[in-house]
Amino acid sequence: MGKVRMTRSENMRRIKAKGTKIERILAKAMWREGLRYRKNCKDVFGKPDFCFKGKKIAIFCDSEFWHGKKFLEGERFKTNSDFWEEKIKRNIERDKEVNKRLESEGWTVLRFWGKDIETNTDKCVNKIMRYIQKDSK
Repeated sequence: MGKVRMTRSENMRRIKAKGTKIERILAKAMWREGLRYRKNCKDVFGKPDFCFKGKKIAIFCDSEFWHGKKFLEGERFKTNSDFWEEKIKRNIERDKEVNKRLESEGWTVLRFWGKDIETNTDKCVNKIMRYIQKDSK
């Protein structure tokens, strides 16, 4: 049992908040399309993974685990469930608070699930480009 906890703890410690695989995939795809963005915008509420400040577009790359997609679909945790449910519920609430505040300040908020970025990268980039072009008109 001790070894399992040690391994899980080590795994969780290694998960990065910035520069994740899904962020790199989306960044490269946007760059190829000529989109020039800011990464990890610290001066924008919620610290979007990418932003277009002039257009007021904030983009978040949400992993299914940390942002609760599977939890919302009914999947439950097998171990330490009280801790994880509380943590994921709080992350979901935080995402809603960030969206609400940014939208109240005139920002467009785009959130993409990690699997969508991995499997439908072009679709994600096309959506971003539509919002950038819509703002240009």
